[in-house]
Amino acid sequence: MNYLILVFWVLSLFLSTSFIALYVRKYKKSDIIIAFYVVYIALSQILAAKIAVFWNWTAPAAVIIFPFTFQLTDTMNEHFGQKETHKMIFIAFLTQILMVMFVWFGNSLEPAVYWWVDNEQWLLIFSQSIAITAASWISFLLTENLDAWLYQKIKKWTKGKMLWVRSVLSDIPVLALDSVIFVTLAFGVFSPNADWVMVPIIILGQLITKWFFGVLDTPFMYLDRFIVNYKGGKNVKSLENES
Repeated sequence: MNYLILVFWVLSLFLSTSFIALYVRKYKKSDIIIAFYVVYIALSQILAAKIAVFWNWTAPAAVIIFPFTFQLTDTMNEHFGQKETHKMIFIAFLTQILMVMFVWFGNSLEPAVYWWVDNEQWLLIFSQSIAITAASWISFLLTENLDAWLYQKIKKWTKGKMLWVRSVLSDIPVLALDSVIFVTLAFGVFSPNADWVMVPIIILGQLITKWFFGVLDTPFMYLDRFIVNYKGGKNVKSLENES
């Protein structure tokens, strides 16, 4: 993996975290978190089909998106509560269904004779396999909702202290579970040409990359809290029951 890409990845996480936190602080609303979350989920659905190389191991390219999505579930949970987090996950799931439907609609249309793109190549890039789509939806619903529940449980156990503990201890096991469920289903159970030798290798690659990126995003939870509450700004946690 190119280290320059890693630098830009961190920069993009910094910019998105800062923008979201500034918006939440000013407007005390969760719509910006939902908007970013929906975009990231759509991107992960597309990138899941590509197996990429990360240093000395391989994993679906979508692993670079998951730390963003799990950070946003934690951010929503932190400021607006578990109920709003589950609502956001449900909204994102509906948008995934619509995205797949409209991609299928578009792919079903007859291409114009003067269109310069090879239609077979287009379909190869933009047609999601049933196996990957089904595996993605199942793992998404299970792990994202589990992450929302676990975050609140840990927050209560720690009495709202040690932000990094609830961020890490909710994300790390759930990211691992997501890898196991998605890879096992997409490249094993649902795949017509399953290669069970490669399944644990892909799972391991996902685990390593997701945990690496997952740990990197933890400081940005503190950045979010700092911006939202800077100079005595109203703490949006008090809006949990109003939103």
